Amino acid sequence: MSVLEDWISAACLELGLERGDIDQGLVLDLARDVAHGVARPGAPLTAYLLGLAVGRGAPARDAAARLTEMAEGWRTEVPGPAGEPVLDDA
Repeated sequence: MSVLEDWISAACLELGLERGDIDQGLVLDLARDVAHGVARPGAPLTAYLLGLAVGRGAPARDAAARLTEMAEGWRTEVPGPAGEPVLDDA
């Protein structure tokens, strides 16, 4: 077993979660997409937001897909102050 697998198993045990309920690939893919498409610090924060949404009943795959889609388009359209898309010149 890898260090990551050991950590996830121990964290699940500590938090009273079932290891089988954790979709490791889904979370890591989302974190990668946000880190590359938005900003590196956004990756763990977005993973946390995903966890909150799932805890409130949102299907994990649906919520992650919506966030990934946002992250992939973030460089070209960044929401302006009033939520209006503004083209990013960078």
